[in-house]
Amino acid sequence: MGGISLEHFLPIAFGILGNIISFLVYMAPVPTICKIYQNKSAEGYSSLSYNLSLFSCLIWVYYAHLKPNSVLLISINAIGCLILTSYITIYLVFATRKDRIFTLQVFVALNLVTFIGILFLTLLLFSGTNRLTVLGWICVGFSISVYAAPMSTIRRVVRTRSVEFMPVNVLVCLTLSAAVWLGYGVFTKDAFISIPCLLGWSLESGK
Repeated sequence: MGGISLEHFLPIAFGILGNIISFLVYMAPVPTICKIYQNKSAEGYSSLSYNLSLFSCLIWVYYAHLKPNSVLLISINAIGCLILTSYITIYLVFATRKDRIFTLQVFVALNLVTFIGILFLTLLLFSGTNRLTVLGWICVGFSISVYAAPMSTIRRVVRTRSVEFMPVNVLVCLTLSAAVWLGYGVFTKDAFISIPCLLGWSLESGK
């Protein structure tokens, strides 16, 4: 391994693999977005998971910015921010007035007001490792919500007996992503990454 110790190789390997799989997770809704565009309608679909995922990406970018040697964590979450923002934009164009208002309300409340609030509060009230710890627990909470968000869609799948609203490839990608980032968290000794991934893996694999 070119002189690289296993201790240093494993976090990099899991981080790169995590980037690849997470990118596939972000791309998994493309068929849904294409269908919305083709039908010129977002009826039957929810934007909540996109907003939650976007907020999670923003928080993780902030967390990774504060933590040394977290380039792989920053890169994939920054890419996620761009992709998810494009999904929300397309959804807004074709959503009903009611869904559009709800989506905008969630976007503003979560990705603007809440994120900016967390940014300023953590900068003003905490410093050093305390700031990183507080932010880490915030990341844990919202990462778990991202994994739990598809549960409403799962209920629709069970009720309608149709996988139209939750393609199998999405569940597979989410499960693999949680497993790989769990490994990354373990090998980098970062409990704030390991905890939500462990719970997320349990939730997704249980579906």
